[in-house]
Amino acid sequence: MNAGLRITAFAAALAATFGTAYGVGQGLDPVVEEPAPAAHDSHREASQAPASDGDGGHGGHETQPAGGLEISEGGYTLDLKTPGVTAGTRSDLRFVIRDSAGRAVTAYEREHEKELHLIVASRDLVTYRHLHPTRAADGTWSIPVELPRAGDYRVFADFTPAKKGAENLTLGADLAASGSYRPQQLPAPNTTARIHGYEVRLDGALRPGKASELKLRVSRDGRPVTDLQPYLGAYGHLVALRSGDLAYLHVHPNGEPGDGQTKAGPAISFTATAPSSGAYRLFLDFRHDGEVHTAAFTVRVGTVVAASQVPAYEDGVGGHGH
Repeated sequence: MNAGLRITAFAAALAATFGTAYGVGQGLDPVVEEPAPAAHDSHREASQAPASDGDGGHGGHETQPAGGLEISEGGYTLDLKTPGVTAGTRSDLRFVIRDSAGRAVTAYEREHEKELHLIVASRDLVTYRHLHPTRAADGTWSIPVELPRAGDYRVFADFTPAKKGAENLTLGADLAASGSYRPQQLPAPNTTARIHGYEVRLDGALRPGKASELKLRVSRDGRPVTDLQPYLGAYGHLVALRSGDLAYLHVHPNGEPGDGQTKAGPAISFTATAPSSGAYRLFLDFRHDGEVHTAAFTVRVGTVVAASQVPAYEDGVGGHGH
């Protein structure tokens, strides 16, 4: 996931169409508007997860620097064949990963049960999709998507080529959803999210340039959930996106099902490092009773510079692709 500093952007002519989406979590505090993140060196050493206190997992996962800021990295390019869709309409999203010679990549390492993880997020960080497209023999990936409202979205392809010495990469490209544009503010900071009858509480804080533990505790009807089901080989998956440039962090949990130490809830433990100060949006995917749910949080890292009121958002996040 090592990424450079260049941010891929749409042509200015598309700016008028960019915008919004629907809500994903329930904020508890006033929103805080952060300054745009300054340029930073994202090629920093990975940090080992700290020891768990026994409530979450016991991991040795490394926290990797933010990615997704570039369409090309490490000799690979995300070739988005569907640069635009119509909001509210089901469309096929198609793309190809190309190597340095321009050839479509057709061999990938499987990570967390999939060859490639696809994230689609709106620029306002209100809409989020964790998808798993299918790959044709010629290397073309595709999946049907329906984005709820018009606006500017970012597509992230998280993968590892099946090539000796290849590293995990996250490439990003912009996607426009046409339709009536209405801007939204970043959802308010919150430590509790309610989704489909579940309550998820966030303990811990992201810190710039320093690894820290985040614990997310899942309950339903006031009772801790202790029978979480594995989803993609883990009890939970956490993605962090930085407001502004949408720098991407995909952090895996500390521990895994069947390791003899990690409990099936209520807590899921992660280790993460924020690449800089700013506002971040966290998205937790977890599975229970055969259904995958996504809890969303807005967190602040570093100095707070301003505060304003924001409209309330409905609970719920859109789909998960297979």
